[in-house]
Amino acid sequence: MKCKIEKSKISGQIVCPPNKSYTHRAIFLASIAGKNSRVENALLSADTIATIEACKKFGAEIEITDSAIIVKNPIKIGTKVPEINTENSGTTIRIASGIASLFSEEITLTGDSSLQKRPMQPLLDALSSIGAQCSSTDGKPPIKIKGKILGGEVKIPGNFSSQYISALLICAPLTEKGINLTIEGNLVSKPYLDATIATMRKFGVTVQTLIPYKRYNITPQIYKETTFTVPIDFSSLALLLSATVLNGEDITINGNIGNYPQGDEVFIDILEKLGVEITMDDDQIKIKSPEKLNGGKFDLSNSPDLLPPLAILALRSSAPIEIFNVKHARLKETDRIAIISRELVKLGIKVQEKEDGMILEASENISGADLISEEDHRLFMAFCIAGMFVGNCTVTDPESVKVSYPNFIEEMKRIGAKIKID
Repeated sequence: MKCKIEKSKISGQIVCPPNKSYTHRAIFLASIAGKNSRVENALLSADTIATIEACKKFGAEIEITDSAIIVKNPIKIGTKVPEINTENSGTTIRIASGIASLFSEEITLTGDSSLQKRPMQPLLDALSSIGAQCSSTDGKPPIKIKGKILGGEVKIPGNFSSQYISALLICAPLTEKGINLTIEGNLVSKPYLDATIATMRKFGVTVQTLIPYKRYNITPQIYKETTFTVPIDFSSLALLLSATVLNGEDITINGNIGNYPQGDEVFIDILEKLGVEITMDDDQIKIKSPEKLNGGKFDLSNSPDLLPPLAILALRSSAPIEIFNVKHARLKETDRIAIISRELVKLGIKVQEKEDGMILEASENISGADLISEEDHRLFMAFCIAGMFVGNCTVTDPESVKVSYPNFIEEMKRIGAKIKID
């Protein structure tokens, strides 16, 4: 499938979807705590449903209502667990792997063809070091894990994914000894680790920070019943803001911003450096864009999901936009650096691909093109927004939005986007 996209102007009000990362974490922790824990304002997408299904396989009883996800009974450590298919969700398989290491019987975890290309070995090595038996296909899914881990000293590299560290933190309180965690090298995506710690705190578990982003101690503890309200997703908000910068006339973005840490919140600062005026309050955002954006250099080491919405802003920049320190974006659902570089050239943007990022420069000779998103939800949405600016474009794989923003196309059309699914 593909979308046909014509040059569009959007106006009106749109609601930013809830945060996918916090939804994942809250569902896992609510499923461990049980006792009618609730996750309110949750994002229901393909990825988060994969987390719900994984928790059910672990023995949790979960009810989904119009207002909340409610855990009636918690995960039952020790029960026999059938194979867990986490579909396309990297967060799901990594956190679920940590939980699987608490079970004494072998558990198989797998995913779709894209997920089976994503690395798991650093996490498997860390779990093995504290008692798990792990096997995999070349360090990638499908994987088999047999516990029971007891805890103790764990070392893990930080330069691949913060999801590995989140998985270890979440399972640590349930071990006999707790975990003393050492992160080797520079940790990427630091705010996602902060998000995990903040969510654990809400569920009654304390993580002792010995050296920020380097050493942590988690003692044996019990997750407590709570109600967790998910804030808006700044990763999705960044796409809506880019759509407004490129194509908006009078857009108001609504949603509960909340006060939980989100790395992608830095996109507000990035837009201001590009010359965009932003007005924010607790549940509403409006912006005013100049005719041409400034260029600049931007370090996305802690916010790799900002790569697509930032890259497309080169369409309206007066100077080059350089993006660096985001090599780990090559290990997302796709190699986002390579695909963005390949596809934006088709529109007429001058792109210099680098190992850890890219330099993008606007051109006077932009034109429509057939863009291939490689079934990557964030690339599809970014390419659609670019197509609305350029006109006469097609973008493949509209079904990919089910991962993080299921009603993206309908919402864009509602505020004026000319998008047609062929």
